[in-house]
Amino acid sequence: MRTFTLIWFGQLTSSVGTQMSEFALVLWAWEVTNSATALALVGFFYGLPQIPISLFAGLWVDRFNRKRLMFLGDATASLCTLAIGALYFTDSLLIWHIYLAAAINGGFGQIQSLAYQTSVSLIVSPAQYTRANSMNSAVHYGSSIVAPAFAGFLYPLIQLPGILLIDLATFGIAIITLLFVYIPQPLPSEKSGSIIHQLTFGLRHVWTRSELRTLIVITALFWFFHDLGEAIYDPMILARTNGDARVLASTATAAGIGGVTGAIILSAWGGPKQRTQGLFIGFIGAGLSKLVFGLGRSPLIWLPAQFCSSFNFPLLGSSETALWMESTTPEIQGRVFAANDLIIQIVSALAALLAGPLADRVLEPMMTSPAQPLGYIFGMGAGAGSSVLYVGCAIAMLATGLVSRSLYNKA
Repeated sequence: MRTFTLIWFGQLTSSVGTQMSEFALVLWAWEVTNSATALALVGFFYGLPQIPISLFAGLWVDRFNRKRLMFLGDATASLCTLAIGALYFTDSLLIWHIYLAAAINGGFGQIQSLAYQTSVSLIVSPAQYTRANSMNSAVHYGSSIVAPAFAGFLYPLIQLPGILLIDLATFGIAIITLLFVYIPQPLPSEKSGSIIHQLTFGLRHVWTRSELRTLIVITALFWFFHDLGEAIYDPMILARTNGDARVLASTATAAGIGGVTGAIILSAWGGPKQRTQGLFIGFIGAGLSKLVFGLGRSPLIWLPAQFCSSFNFPLLGSSETALWMESTTPEIQGRVFAANDLIIQIVSALAALLAGPLADRVLEPMMTSPAQPLGYIFGMGAGAGSSVLYVGCAIAMLATGLVSRSLYNKA
């Protein structure tokens, strides 16, 4: 675990800087546009290039040096951060610049993420898969604890360019940690067949394995509803609180504490023996917590609900990744994992594209009507329509977990 832990530390540090920048840019975009659609489009443009790149990324990860591909992803993200800072410093930053940077980061980030993910099974033993993946969950949630607090405190002092400089410094730490580790390469895979045959290998492999086919259908359904609700999470809170950045930061911190708590417990425990049960229990717990969050109208409800929601994601995420790892040999993991990513990214991009217009043009106007019966549950003010969508998505997530667990137990 020593090699993995060193890489993990670099990724954790980099994630703190990245989330600081993202938090500051969300506030900037909301001040400029005051639109849920504008914020949701950032997620859409981040995920859009990942769809075609996933086909090639899997082949590249199985063929080329994975450590160098991780370098490429980090270096590209650093250049994007530098460009955004220069545009802001010269008073030239526009919302479409954020979309463009998100698209570039999404594409190269997909390559970096896939190279890192497929290296885990070459570094740690199969018995440590769930533990290693739970530590990866702590990367995201750990940075969620400190990044909003740091960004909120430093933003008035050093403004967006200063926070972006911190982001650049954390990228440097991630790159340096990669310099001092050795990442094994898998045995070269067979290069037979046409380029189309090789690019579609992962999809065909998944579809011919019943357990993988079932797994990808269930997880795609869950992540569609999750990302549909998540796309309007920030604008919902900002609309409910009249743009209060402190409340948004506090919910992010609660999410981080919940995620880290879940990851620490899972790392010490090692995860359930039946990983499918861990996946379904995580689905159910996340759905219930988000249902409570969507019904809330103040931090008194949001903070504990967000803690409970994020507490479940290390369990469901680690269980899902471990299932893929133990079902796929290292030499084809790049293409098979990319096939999974491709499906999830398609549904996520669709969710991000639908969320903003659905909230802004349908549900928000609907909830302004005095005769609207849902007003007794969600209220009639700004953000009520987004809450309706968020709760609907939470119910769908909960139903996915309950139905999947029931069907699996019967089988």
